Amino acid sequence: MSDSTRDWPPERPWGWDRSGSYDVEDQRRKWRGWRRLVFPGIWLVYLGQTAAGVGKHSSGWAAVAGYAIIAAYCVCYLQALPALWMGRRRRFWTLYAALLVLCAVETLFAHEDAFVMCVFIAVQTVGVLGNRALPAIVALTLVATLTPRLVTSWHADVQPTNGLTIPLTALAMWGFFGVIRTNQALADARSEVARLAAENERTRIARDLHDLLGHSLTTITVKAGLARRLSERGENERAAGEIAEVEALSRRSLAEVRAAVAGHREVTLAGEIATAREVLRAAGVVAELPGSVDIVDTSLSELFGWVTREGVTNVVRHARAAHCTIRVDRNWIEIADDGRGGGVAGAGNGLTGLRERVEAAGGTVRLETTPFKGWRLRVEVPGAPSSERVEDASTMSA
Repeated sequence: MSDSTRDWPPERPWGWDRSGSYDVEDQRRKWRGWRRLVFPGIWLVYLGQTAAGVGKHSSGWAAVAGYAIIAAYCVCYLQALPALWMGRRRRFWTLYAALLVLCAVETLFAHEDAFVMCVFIAVQTVGVLGNRALPAIVALTLVATLTPRLVTSWHADVQPTNGLTIPLTALAMWGFFGVIRTNQALADARSEVARLAAENERTRIARDLHDLLGHSLTTITVKAGLARRLSERGENERAAGEIAEVEALSRRSLAEVRAAVAGHREVTLAGEIATAREVLRAAGVVAELPGSVDIVDTSLSELFGWVTREGVTNVVRHARAAHCTIRVDRNWIEIADDGRGGGVAGAGNGLTGLRERVEAAGGTVRLETTPFKGWRLRVEVPGAPSSERVEDASTMSA
């Protein structure tokens, strides 16, 4: 397979799986054109220090060469991350090597100021190596910090700024890529759960249709045959009765088929609990889930399904939790975790929309958060008396 057409990424640098849910063409479209230059290009302003170093340490054609190297470095940098994210790893490594060479050559013209380029190389290193980038980051930091002192002709001292900037930048980018990894893992998990749910629904519908239509069509065939024979014998009254039963059976079968086919479009608490189990397991969160939701008022099943979906999504995306508990009763549901808490849970359009749903049903939403002790989402709809027993009988570990 050619370098330009291989799946993204051929070796997932942040440990993403190959579930097939990642849209390669969509990512390639996003990284075409001017948009791919905006975010990484903003930070190239810090290469102004290198340009100042060229002006300070070089003149004439040497200065021209120094500025040309900076321009070439910017072009390579702006092409490197899109090449990695679009799966063109051979192209990325070529550009990465070019960045290293340009940085080394620039030291001839900008001296110690050329090592500002190592900050941008650190970004690329974290991007491609992820958790394995530590040795490379340490090496870059040492080179950028100590080399100016070792080259006596530069008359420069140790560069503590480089020793601080490079590790901090690498740490920030590691966190940034971690957020991307978490969000993509959540999307992959939901995509896989949706695929499995669709397969289960197709199997259920096929089974229901077989059971419904097999029995109904057999009965219709038998009764229609009987009506024909009665009609041939002149027993028209009995034949008309059999035809009436055939008509009623046909109508009932049609209604049952429609119900079987339409059932998968509904959001239910039981379905969302099953989805939550898979999503939390995929995110590495230990889950305590109700083994049965029969205790919940049937009129609240859809609403509590939406609560479960939004609550679990927030746990996986924002809470950084290790443990999540879902409890239900006749007219309330509670989702709690042991994550970082604070103000994370209260913000966002998702919870705003959920609050609107609950208020439309006459219920209330209560959020309780404590820094580093997690947060709790509780939705209660008055009207159905709460039972004395909380349903948390069967605990499942995800």
